Amino acid sequence: MPQRWTDEVKNAYLTLLSRLYVVENKSIGQIGVLLDWPEQTVYSRLKKVGITLTPERKSGYLTTTERKDITIPIRKTGDLAEFFGIMLGDGHLSDYQVTVTLGTKEMAYAEYIVTLMAALFGPRPKIAICGDGHKTVYIGSVELSRWLQKNGLVFNKVRAQVDVPQWIFKNRNFIQRFLRGFFDTDGSWYRLRWGSQIAFNNKSQPLLNSTRDMLVSLGYSASRAAGYKVYLTKKEDIVRFFKEIVPHNIKHRLRFENFSGVGS
Repeated sequence: MPQRWTDEVKNAYLTLLSRLYVVENKSIGQIGVLLDWPEQTVYSRLKKVGITLTPERKSGYLTTTERKDITIPIRKTGDLAEFFGIMLGDGHLSDYQVTVTLGTKEMAYAEYIVTLMAALFGPRPKIAICGDGHKTVYIGSVELSRWLQKNGLVFNKVRAQVDVPQWIFKNRNFIQRFLRGFFDTDGSWYRLRWGSQIAFNNKSQPLLNSTRDMLVSLGYSASRAAGYKVYLTKKEDIVRFFKEIVPHNIKHRLRFENFSGVGS
């Protein structure tokens, strides 16, 4: 769990960042250079101390955020479907940045996401490592953020009760790749007294309902959404899922492979 700030620490960050971001009107990038912090660290600390972000007021806003090296996809692909699954799991959008926040032991998966995003959009995203070890993959681009919004992503997934974009349902490969990205980020696998279970976890009911619909369309015996989760419990479904969907997050693969009698 992230370490809680004391009031003294929070006030110190508030004073520092208010001076730099509000009074001196420095951009997140400029503050990062000045303090030797990754841009995502600056961004998260500004949010944490309650400073309202105003990128449009920063000098050079349009020229620095409308990047010339970003490639906007011209067609739907399996890679894009997987990326949307990742974003609807642990992804976040702001007006000018696309981020994926991961756990402390997910560096290998963070690097996989970097490679996937570079193949889709051109430049390689960066990885920020917070003081508590959490990883954040991020890339700054107003154009990319706007395009992702037009194609089904939102700023607040729970408030908007976001759903799976309809184009993903048109192709079996798209469905499989979306499920991979979504499970890699918002999925869990655990033992039960009499076997094991995998679950998709999310607080958007439409997203969970669509996840179940996709699993059923592929022939899995998925539970109905309950308690912000959709489950696969049958051993044959779990084995097939790992062989057919092939999750890339190593934490899921290791748990699956180490479970006695599963996957053998």
